[in-house]
Amino acid sequence: MKHWLGKLGTGFAALALAWSGLKAAFAQQTGQVSSTPQAGFVIKMNGELVLTNVVARNAKTGEPVRGLKASDFRIYEEGKLQHIDTFDWESVEMATPLKEATVSGLAAGPSANSPKAVVVAKPEELRNHRLIVMFFDLTSMQPEDLERCVDAAQTFLRTRMQPADLVALVSLGDTLTVDQDFTADKDALIREVGAYNGTEGQGFTEGANANSNQVEDTTSYTPDEQEYNDLNTDRELFAIRAIALSIEKVGMKKSMLYFSGGISRDGIENEASLRQAINASVRADMAIYSVDTRGLQAVLPMGDASTGSLRGQGAYNGGALMNNMNQNFATQEVMATLSSDTGGKAFFDSNDFAPAFAQVQKDNSEYYAIGYHSSNLARDGKYRKLTIRVDRPGIKLEYRPGYYAPADFRHSGKQDREQQLEDELASDLPATDMAVYLDAMYFRLNDNRYYVPVSLLVPGSQIPFVKGGDKDKATLDIIGVVVDEVRRPIGRARQTVKLNLDQSLNARQKNIQYTTSFDLPPGKYTLKFVVRENQTGRMGSFVAEITLPDMKKAPLKMSSIVLASTREPSKQRSNEIDPLVRNGLEYVPDIAHVFRQDQHMYLLYEVYDPAHQKAAEGAPKEPKDAINLLSSLELIQGSTKVYETPLVRAKSINVEGRDAVAIELDVPLSALKPGQYICQLNVIDDAGGSFAFPRFAVLVRPPNALAVTQPAPAAPAGAGGF
Repeated sequence: MKHWLGKLGTGFAALALAWSGLKAAFAQQTGQVSSTPQAGFVIKMNGELVLTNVVARNAKTGEPVRGLKASDFRIYEEGKLQHIDTFDWESVEMATPLKEATVSGLAAGPSANSPKAVVVAKPEELRNHRLIVMFFDLTSMQPEDLERCVDAAQTFLRTRMQPADLVALVSLGDTLTVDQDFTADKDALIREVGAYNGTEGQGFTEGANANSNQVEDTTSYTPDEQEYNDLNTDRELFAIRAIALSIEKVGMKKSMLYFSGGISRDGIENEASLRQAINASVRADMAIYSVDTRGLQAVLPMGDASTGSLRGQGAYNGGALMNNMNQNFATQEVMATLSSDTGGKAFFDSNDFAPAFAQVQKDNSEYYAIGYHSSNLARDGKYRKLTIRVDRPGIKLEYRPGYYAPADFRHSGKQDREQQLEDELASDLPATDMAVYLDAMYFRLNDNRYYVPVSLLVPGSQIPFVKGGDKDKATLDIIGVVVDEVRRPIGRARQTVKLNLDQSLNARQKNIQYTTSFDLPPGKYTLKFVVRENQTGRMGSFVAEITLPDMKKAPLKMSSIVLASTREPSKQRSNEIDPLVRNGLEYVPDIAHVFRQDQHMYLLYEVYDPAHQKAAEGAPKEPKDAINLLSSLELIQGSTKVYETPLVRAKSINVEGRDAVAIELDVPLSALKPGQYICQLNVIDDAGGSFAFPRFAVLVRPPNALAVTQPAPAAPAGAGGF
C-alpha cells in the first residue's frame, strides 16, 4: 500500500511544515535542571508543545463564553498542574480575507485548456478560519451515492460556505490524492468536486448496499471475501490516518467531512487500523463527521434488483430481513466509531446532507487554543488524561480528554523493549506504524482438537533492512496470544526472527511471512499478534476472530481452504502433524489472495469422515474403504465462467490416522487476464449425498507485478491447549 499512501501530495505537507515553523516562533520551551555527582548539571528540555482546544459555553444557554484569559484556566495532566505556555482565542468573526498574491494551479489565468488559478491559504492566514477537509471515499460509493454527495457538497460551497471557511478536497480511488489544498475559492472547489464521478478511480470494493448479503441454508464451511475485504478496510482507515498525519502540525482545530458508502468489517477485524486512525486524528486535533452517502434505504427481505433470487426459507421466516439489516448496521458501525471517538458526529439514514455541513460550522466557530509543555518528560507512549477547569461559575467546558505521550525506542533497554511488546499486546489501542496482516485456518485432528496454522505477513517495504556484505539484514520481534470467549489465554507465541536474505531477492519489494500454529478444541477464539522491527522500533498489530466448529452433525465436514502460490520443501519432523505438508512440500498460504499471471494458484483442503461408496446389486465389490469425492474449481468474472479445472475424484482415505481425504488443485494462471475473479469450489460427496460450494475472491496481476511472498525463517509453533 506504499504506492497509494505516497500519493498524498505536497499540498498538506508543505502547509504543515510552514505552520510548524510559525508555531515554533512563539512557542516557549520549559526546562528542568538536575545534577549528578559525575557529570555536573544536565539540562533536560521538552520542546514538544501539547495543544488542546477548549470550547467554553454558558451552562444554561449553551452560548459561547468570550473574554476568558489564560489565568482563568487550570490544566492538569494525570492530576498534576501544568504551566500554560500559549493561549489564544479563535473566532471566525475575526477571519481576514486571503491575499490574492498566493496562487497555485496549472496556469496563471483562465484559458480554454487550463483551469482557473486557485488562491491557496498561507500558514499565517489560517488563524480564525475553519479548516474543513472533505474526504470522498470513491471506492465505497455506488454512482448514485456519489452523485448525491457531490450535489450536496456543491450546494454547500455555493450557498452556505462562509468567508471564514477554508476547504480542502481529498479523494481515495486507485490512489489517495489531494485534489485541492485549503482555499476559500468557491469556484475552484465546486469545479474540483464536480470532477468526481461513479466510474473514475474505483478501487477493489464494489460498494455496499442494504441487501448485498442474503441468508442461505447451509451447514458446511463457506469462506467468503473476508480476508480480501479486510485489506480494503485497512486501506480506507490508513487513508484517514495519512490525512491526519499530514496536517498534524497545523496548530489549529480541523474537521473532516467523510463521505462514504459504508465500511465493511467482520467482528473485530481491522481493530488495529481503526484505533490507529482514531489516535492519529486525535493527535491532529481533527474531528471526523461521517456521512453515509447511501441516504435513507429501504431494507427488503428478498433483496433489491442488484441481488439474485434467494434460496431456502430466509425470505419467509425473517432471517433474510434480519441479515440485511445487520449488514447495513455493520457498514455504519466503523463510521460511527470514527466520529464518536474523535469528537465529531455521524449522519446516517437521511437523504439531506445539509445538517452535516451546518454541524461542522457550528462546532468550529469559537474556541480557546491552549498549549503547554508537559512536566512529565518520560517518552513512554502512555495515555495521559487531561482535566481542564475554569475559575468562573456557570461555565461548561468541552475539550479533548487526553493524549498519548511520544515514545522513544532507541533509548530503551532490553527489559523495556520486552515490556513494550507486552503492553502493546494488552493494549486496546494497537499500533499500525507498520502494516501487518494475519490469516488463521483450521484442520481437524480428532473430534475434539484442531490444528490451527496462523500466518502473518509484513510488506518488505515496511522493514528498514541493513546491508551486511551481500545480505539484507533485519530483526523482527513477534508476540501473539489466543484467548477464548471469557478472555482466558489459551495459546501464546513469542519469537525473534533474524532475517539474513540475499540482496538479489529484492526483499524490500516482496513480503515477509511468518507462520506458527496452535492446537485448540472447538470454540470461538480471538487472536492478537504484534510485530516490531528492531531498527526504529515501529510496531504493527492485527486482531482476528476464528470459530472452530463442532463438525459432529455437519453433513459435509470440511477444513479451511488454503490458497498458495508457493510450495517449498518441508522441514517437518517425522513425529509432527502438519496438514499443510503434502508429499514433502509445504503450502505457504497466500493471505491477500493476490497472484501473478506467471504463477500457479494451489488449493489444499480436507474432507473428514466421507461416506463409503455402496456397490450396486450385481456390481463388483468395491474395497471396504472406497469413497467417491468429486471436486473442481470455477473462476467467474461478472456473470461469466471463464475457467474450470478438470474434475478431481478421490476414492480412498489418504490421510492416515485422521480419517481425512486431502484434495489438491493446481490452477495455472497464465491463460487468465489480470483482474478480480470470484472462485467457486465445488465439493460433492457422491456417496453421502452432501455437497458444498464455497466462494472466495482472488486478484490476478500482470507478470511484472510485485506480489511474491518470501517466507521468513521457520519459527516454533505457539503452544495451545489447556
